[in-house]
Amino acid sequence: MSDSKNAEKPVSVSIVIPVYNEEGILSASVADLTQKLENDPRWDREYEIILSENGSTDGTVEKAHELMESYPRLRLLRAGEPNYGLAMRKGILQARGEFVMCDEIDLCDTDFYVRALKEIEVNGYDMVVGSKALDKSRDKRPAYRRAATSVLNFMLRVFVGFKGTDTHGLKAFNRRRLLEVVDKCVVDKDLFASEFVIRAERMRFRVTEIPVTVVEKRPPSINLFRRVPNVLKNMVRLAWVIRVTNR
Repeated sequence: MSDSKNAEKPVSVSIVIPVYNEEGILSASVADLTQKLENDPRWDREYEIILSENGSTDGTVEKAHELMESYPRLRLLRAGEPNYGLAMRKGILQARGEFVMCDEIDLCDTDFYVRALKEIEVNGYDMVVGSKALDKSRDKRPAYRRAATSVLNFMLRVFVGFKGTDTHGLKAFNRRRLLEVVDKCVVDKDLFASEFVIRAERMRFRVTEIPVTVVEKRPPSINLFRRVPNVLKNMVRLAWVIRVTNR
């Protein structure tokens, strides 16, 4: 399901942001993101912002509809269940831009957009990952969140042979070229983003990482420890599919 008053207006960049129970920061985040893009002299792209809502139980949907009255570039998609991966996939598939930026509502890093587009258009990369683990990155999240990222990346290296330093968070890519990667992904929820990067790497697309600064505006909308069982289940499934069945 998609809601938009400007679905036919041509755009160059689609900014896909999964949202779940974000009523508290949605207005400020959309305003901040829009203002940054409008005031950045390096940014000259037509763009859309896709809020890919997934199963919110607060006023996120109502707030998004209100914001669409003031922000004509805003689109709302609804996945109908709490599923980050499904929301991300839906946003990518329904994006209309040549390039897609996958962002988080508590980050909205427009400097990453500019630098990533340069890597794609000038240096010829298919996908750019904003890695929180690079030496030049500044990860200002709480220590337990940084530790969780390190553990996840270690597991991905051990179980599926991941060669990079990060998979979750900021990403930019050429949508047309990477759609075949999306079609091959088999897991959802938290590990969809990881599988997307890993499959792009395994399918010989040109993937690079660039440093980012991460300062979250609020704690995660889903408790980190409640996500562990699903992450482990999908890790096993992903390892089986990639390592054993070679799909």
